Amino acid sequence: MNTWRSISGFQYVKLLAASGGIILLSACATGSDAARTSGSGDQNGQPIPMDSCDTASIRYAIGEAFDEANVSQLQSESQSRQVRVLRPGDVATMDHRPDRLNIHVDSNETVEALRCG
Repeated sequence: MNTWRSISGFQYVKLLAASGGIILLSACATGSDAARTSGSGDQNGQPIPMDSCDTASIRYAIGEAFDEANVSQLQSESQSRQVRVLRPGDVATMDHRPDRLNIHVDSNETVEALRCG
């Protein structure tokens, strides 16, 4: 029968390291989806995510001339936390951020598309 006294020093260190690793990994776990939603719901009673944007309210901007001065207005109306303007040839990260508004502008400085992500 193994007891704590019969475990060698090396085995004890391995046991402590494994326990510490498990504790650290559990600390890195993300919260539930419920923690990222607001207390209010939509018409169907579904929670509305706080970390998303709404492009339906700003569709009027598609086809219009792009102006840097309008970025804050589009951000406010879409309820996004961040805005990224993407022009042809721009390099963009592939990370998906539901709270970010992506304004796609063509070579003629016309708003081509509005997307969240």
